[in-house]
Amino acid sequence: LSLSLSLSLSLSLSLSLSLSLSPSPSLSLSLSLSLSLSLSRSLSLSHSLSLSLSLSLSRLVFPGLVGMSQAVGVAIVVVTGVWLGHHHGGFAWDGSAHQFNVHPLCMVLGMVVLYGDAVLLYRVFPRESKRNLKILHGSIHLLALLVSIIGLVAVFNFHRVSGIPDLYSLHSWCGVLTVTLFLVQWLMGLGFFLFPGASSWLREWYLPLHAFFGLFLLAVSIATCLTGITEKLLFSIMETYSLRAPEGLLANSLALLLLLFGGLVGFIVTREEFRRPPQPEEEALSVHFTSLTPSSP
Repeated sequence: LSLSLSLSLSLSLSLSLSLSLSPSPSLSLSLSLSLSLSLSRSLSLSHSLSLSLSLSLSRLVFPGLVGMSQAVGVAIVVVTGVWLGHHHGGFAWDGSAHQFNVHPLCMVLGMVVLYGDAVLLYRVFPRESKRNLKILHGSIHLLALLVSIIGLVAVFNFHRVSGIPDLYSLHSWCGVLTVTLFLVQWLMGLGFFLFPGASSWLREWYLPLHAFFGLFLLAVSIATCLTGITEKLLFSIMETYSLRAPEGLLANSLALLLLLFGGLVGFIVTREEFRRPPQPEEEALSVHFTSLTPSSP
């Protein structure tokens, strides 16, 4: 940008000086056209160099960001397993507190890690056909939904066996709302993008909404996990939490990892230079049509 500005000012000054010193109108016009063309070429070259530099930097940065997001995702699952396994006795399916431990593990895995990876697909595989990406995108979302449902069944069964009321806390309200919206988002995605029937203009209209609610639900999922972590710590170590108990430090670290994962995914999918380039063929799963959504995720 500074190079473009310098060239523009320099050539503009040269143009003004030439026009003021030229004795002939025709010569002035010729000089004006010549300098204008030079200015246009210089600005075009500067823009091309700037764009090339930006693309080169994005190619270097992008793999690192994706790799970091995956490393953080694995760390989230591992830390959750260590927290519940070491501090709360592990996992079971017998109505005990060990069955409750299945709930946070499944919700973190399904509604955050798998969901985040599904959101990243269109950035990570930009050259893959749209049809294949749609199938994989929908399949990972379905897997995330199934894992989350297992987590919900685990906590409701634990509450039933233990005589604990359901759906009284902010965490439980947010959790049920998030999973419900997730299911609606998945069904809408199937209807608009995987199955024939929706017209191309309708797909184009819905695509920005689908992308927005995808990121919105990831943010809400992470926020719900944070309320769940806090609730679990207050139930488990209320007396020692303020004394920086090891369990509290571990769970707080898990919360920071969740925020970092959400930040990385959000950054990658919202940066223009990482956007999936238009492909020659943009088609639905069972019907061929020319897509009108070149900026699709």
